[in-house]
Amino acid sequence: MAVVMSMRWPGVTPEQYDAVRDAVDWEEIPSAGGQVHVAWFDDQSLHVTDVWESQQAFEAFLAQRLTPAVQNAGIAGAPEVSFSPLHRRFVAPGISGAA
Repeated sequence: MAVVMSMRWPGVTPEQYDAVRDAVDWEEIPSAGGQVHVAWFDDQSLHVTDVWESQQAFEAFLAQRLTPAVQNAGIAGAPEVSFSPLHRRFVAPGISGAA
């Protein structure tokens, strides 16, 4: 069952996020099971909302690809992460790829 993963990570900067994104290269080499990724910042935290085919798919991505890049980027602390069952997904026509 598809899930929505919500993450809040205090203290992570846009520069750190970009360094991890470049190292993991998830836009060019998508992770198995990853379906949608949206990220934004407020004054204190990185926020991420993803859709994954399962919680296990996210956890495999985290262990195999994300955690090593996070460590290399020097990101401290740990995120607050929650999962919820996906009820419905809609992607507007003509929308694809990274922005």
